Amino acid sequence: MAEDWFKETLHAEISQGLRMDKVLFRDQTGLQDLIIFENAKFGRVLTLDGVVQTTEGDEFIYHEMLTHVPVTAHGSARHVLIIGGGDGGMAREVLKHQGVERVTMVEIDAGVVDMSKKHLPSLSAGAFDNPRLDLVITDGAKYVAETPDRFDVIIVDSTDPIGPGEVLFTAEFYADCKRCLNPGGIVVTQNGVPFLQSDEMVNSWHRLGESFADVGFYIAPVPTYQGGHMAFGWATDDTAKRHQSIDSLTGRFSPWDIKTRYYTPAVHAGAFALPQWMLDLLK
Repeated sequence: MAEDWFKETLHAEISQGLRMDKVLFRDQTGLQDLIIFENAKFGRVLTLDGVVQTTEGDEFIYHEMLTHVPVTAHGSARHVLIIGGGDGGMAREVLKHQGVERVTMVEIDAGVVDMSKKHLPSLSAGAFDNPRLDLVITDGAKYVAETPDRFDVIIVDSTDPIGPGEVLFTAEFYADCKRCLNPGGIVVTQNGVPFLQSDEMVNSWHRLGESFADVGFYIAPVPTYQGGHMAFGWATDDTAKRHQSIDSLTGRFSPWDIKTRYYTPAVHAGAFALPQWMLDLLK
């Protein structure tokens, strides 16, 4: 019997394939084409509209870096907003910070949440049942444009800028995020793989810069996001928060006794050191 393979369609020039050892779910959610399958190397894999979103095997790198970097850098975050993150992995990591009193998660597609709960429960690890989590099913851009609430950290865990995720890469969206932040607040974003998606990094650099005093990027390698290091956007008006020593970060992070597999204060500090070719993009 021929093997069944998932072929990613994100890039026109190259593609990656993951063997689908067992398909657990394949259907339209109403908004997106969702497939969840098992792969011998990466475990269970979630894809949307032909693009790998997360896998059991390496999700910890992505989720830890997009949560612990801004929450640790902030130092006293109480209210955190997650835009997207329907698989629950981002909420899981934020909720490890006991000082965070409330996490609001805004996901546009209820189908992603429901199927992730059913087929990928290890990613949320009980986060959806945590009383500190408030799940809102609505458009993230609409939410930040209208909410009266204010947040210390905003995490934009979006798909790539195609389909429902496209609006989450606009200058208008970033300006609305700025409106929702408390003084000293931080916004971080999923910003693609610069080697293959350099426009995402350059566009975010300029668009975030229209609203924030300090804009930058930090990086981490996530194996299933092909093309090298992934970039995470960083924006705040507090210029000191990005430039903190390992000792300072350790002093904040260690007392929380949070177990991680990738994130450390040293990794945090080093992740902001970009290679020259990325710095050249931002010129």
